[in-house]
Amino acid sequence: MRVTIQQADKAVILKIEGRAAEPTIAELLRAWQELATSIGRRKLLVDLRGVTFMDTTGRRLLADIHAKTGAEFLADRPLTKYYAEEAMQRI
Repeated sequence: MRVTIQQADKAVILKIEGRAAEPTIAELLRAWQELATSIGRRKLLVDLRGVTFMDTTGRRLLADIHAKTGAEFLADRPLTKYYAEEAMQRI
């Protein structure tokens, strides 16, 4: 799994790529914890377009991120759209 962060004046993009599953999900959690303190009033976009699989732990983390920030998800395939919709329904 690979996690990258792109910051701009009005938005922050948290990009997740590859297989987001234990034990590498800790990398996503660490990136989110560091990012959470610096978002401020900017919009958070979570880019799931490069995700090939996400386990239950990762999907719970997506739901937490959405609940805390109202993040928008970028998804392009049925699988990534499913992860995004599931996260938004867990509010």
